[in-house]
Amino acid sequence: MNNTNPKVDFFFNKAQRWQSEFKKLRSVILDCPVTEELKWGVPCYTVDGKNIILMHGFKEYCAVMFIKGALLKDTESILIAQTENVQSARHVRFTSMAEIEKVESILKAYILEAIEAEKAGLKVDFKKTEEFKFPEEFISRLDEIPGLQEAFESLTPGRQRAYLLYFSGAKQPKTREARIEKYVEKILAGKGLND
Repeated sequence: MNNTNPKVDFFFNKAQRWQSEFKKLRSVILDCPVTEELKWGVPCYTVDGKNIILMHGFKEYCAVMFIKGALLKDTESILIAQTENVQSARHVRFTSMAEIEKVESILKAYILEAIEAEKAGLKVDFKKTEEFKFPEEFISRLDEIPGLQEAFESLTPGRQRAYLLYFSGAKQPKTREARIEKYVEKILAGKGLND
């Protein structure tokens, strides 16, 4: 294994699960021309300062996440979108060392493809805000409250999408209405969901 970054050892040393799997994944990833860094408290692998891959551990599995995984061909059908709303990132999940060993060469090929996509400057074609579902309850509030429509439209596209996903995520109309009511003032103040 080459190019290990001692700062990243923090992640591997604190991990209570997936120790052997993380060690193997680290070895596989570092066998490719990437730089190892610690970002957001997890191993991040970069090329020319651009984030390519993150490594995560969860209760049920450990994973390698391709930041722009949607650009990969995925000829072996191993990539997973974590949720239906994720547009760019794709995971490869593992629950055992045997699973990693089974796809090791495929994983390396995907890493190399991700590196080439980044070097070529390829970008994920994100959905436009207007393509997201606007709940009826929110449309009503946009019409009823003076300035709300303009305030919402002046938010960054990412903040708009965060609100739309949050509002639409509620199954019951009453819950959607409560969520919308709670955040009207923040929208009017030009703030995002988590600001």
